[in-house]
Amino acid sequence: MRTLIIEDEPKNVKILKSFIADYFPNVQVVGEAQDAHTAERLYHHFHPDLMLLDIQLRQGNAFDFLDKIMPVSCAVIFITAYDNHAVRAFKYSATDYILKPVNITELKNAIKKAEEKMSNGKVSLQLKHLLENLNNPLSTKIALPTDGKLIFININEIMYCRAFGPNTIVHALNSKAFTTSKTIGEFEEILPEKVFFRVHNSYLININFITKYIKGRGGIIEMRDGVKIEVAIRRRDDFLSRFNQ
Repeated sequence: MRTLIIEDEPKNVKILKSFIADYFPNVQVVGEAQDAHTAERLYHHFHPDLMLLDIQLRQGNAFDFLDKIMPVSCAVIFITAYDNHAVRAFKYSATDYILKPVNITELKNAIKKAEEKMSNGKVSLQLKHLLENLNNPLSTKIALPTDGKLIFININEIMYCRAFGPNTIVHALNSKAFTTSKTIGEFEEILPEKVFFRVHNSYLININFITKYIKGRGGIIEMRDGVKIEVAIRRRDDFLSRFNQ
């Protein structure tokens, strides 16, 4: 697997090359770049299978570089210091990333996923939505893994998520429903907490689609599609406080 390391810190390049030499006999590092211009030249020269791509580069960043080479024909693993905005965007688009300092377990998992993606054609679509999300956060889309493919929908079209065993059914506008392999806990973690609230172990709701609240021990909410959802007693006060601010 021909691999480019695009990273502006020499010590991190050394660590990555050491890990690759020790643990990945099928990975061949064909080039290294510290800036976006060199990265673009090496990408077109080597046509790599994989890029290990740092976010911050000399003379630009990873997203500027990707904009110039789209559509991308290889797998990409982002390497980044923790950044809430970027990490959330990675999760929305189901894009692979690892945090600095790089550890071998995360790198192994990311490279394994990259090998799988090389044959399924999802990479360019995921990167396209990643760049759209970063450039236009008001129309952010999220990737829903379902039936062996990824479906991208706008976050503000999600009315509620319902747990279905280890999976989740995402109910969206226009009576659309998608069964995904993500758990409801994963959706709770990545969807914006200002808009989404876990009213019950089985339900995560978009508060913008509530049409009615019926008082009770915990209470019952009615969503725009007419579905009634029970509010857990222990979550009632937190839920009601959303509307008293």
